[in-house]
Amino acid sequence: MIFVSNHQGLYDIIGIIWFLRKFHPKFVSKIELGKGIPSISYNLNHGGSVLIDRKNPKQALPVLKKMGEYIEANCRSAVIFPEGTRTRDGKPKAFAASGLKILCKYAPNAYVVPVTINDSWKVFRYGNFPLGIGNNLKFTIHPPIKVSECDFDTLFEKTEQTIIADIVV
Repeated sequence: MIFVSNHQGLYDIIGIIWFLRKFHPKFVSKIELGKGIPSISYNLNHGGSVLIDRKNPKQALPVLKKMGEYIEANCRSAVIFPEGTRTRDGKPKAFAASGLKILCKYAPNAYVVPVTINDSWKVFRYGNFPLGIGNNLKFTIHPPIKVSECDFDTLFEKTEQTIIADIVV
């Protein structure tokens, strides 16, 4: 499974880890999160996730290839946020196709599962203090799309449109 999701806030990852725990999701994460954050950095470095340098696309290609081969060979799951970064107001940013494309190329038997996250941006809308407490976070898991059933452009467009259509701003 390749879970593809919009990214609204810090609690998206925690929610995905808990909500999809039976799939043991591994994350495609920015390299900056790999050092200095207790527990999170350790888990990213030693738990099977991959760290990519968004400023150096050449570094990301072999890392994503390796992850695609890993999830294909071991029937594991990956999570990718094609927006690249969190939105501050819940409005989706443009999706980048390259990371998902590499994962699909090297995991041709996988399913792409669109995931829409709503309202997690509201937790930090005032900054770190006060927290926007009392918000209901909503995770919507959409029907999976088999990678081998359509060309990548169709798969990517269908995935992006499915996620964006369910976002409530």
